[in-house]
Amino acid sequence: MEQKKDSKEIEKLSAILSHLNQLYIKKKEELEQLKNEIEQFREIIIELNKIVSNKSFQSADQILFQELKEGLREEELKEIEETYFREPLPKELLKDTFIKRKIFSNDEKRELLCILNFKDFNTVEIKFQDPELRAIKETSEKFLEIFVKGALVPIKEKNPAMELTYHFYKNTDIIDRITIQNLNTIGEFDMITSKISEFFQEEP
Repeated sequence: MEQKKDSKEIEKLSAILSHLNQLYIKKKEELEQLKNEIEQFREIIIELNKIVSNKSFQSADQILFQELKEGLREEELKEIEETYFREPLPKELLKDTFIKRKIFSNDEKRELLCILNFKDFNTVEIKFQDPELRAIKETSEKFLEIFVKGALVPIKEKNPAMELTYHFYKNTDIIDRITIQNLNTIGEFDMITSKISEFFQEEP
């Protein structure tokens, strides 16, 4: 009698085990599918950010927010801005992103002056063309006033983790390129781009 009882309990436990095993396999498959969908979304976001940011100094979220303005009440706009556009995207979602911007002279020659590369929404590299001709120095009054005080100082105040490195041309004090790391948003990149552009416009 006792043996029969044990046999029934084993059958029940086996049935539970089989059911849990099936659930485990099902959830594992669903998780794998979810990972694939997340990766697809990440790739779409990367491509959209490239397209929008390369065509405008405005970030993608700013342009989208402008599009949403029509037909929404002020309270609704404020709620959207506070709950969505100010929330930073996860770092893993932004990995492998790459945005390039070029700054040209305003004259008829449209000469390439500078290239800015924004990688992983974290690092900006500013490469000056013909550095020996531009002769930009970190002690230059215009450079300090427009770029350092106009962009780097405000960013550093809000983002203390930001790091700046100057790379000099050969053995001179002329800046060849600048690396800025630990940025948080495309808004910071927009500010850097804007102030570098302004610096070149102010050049004699």
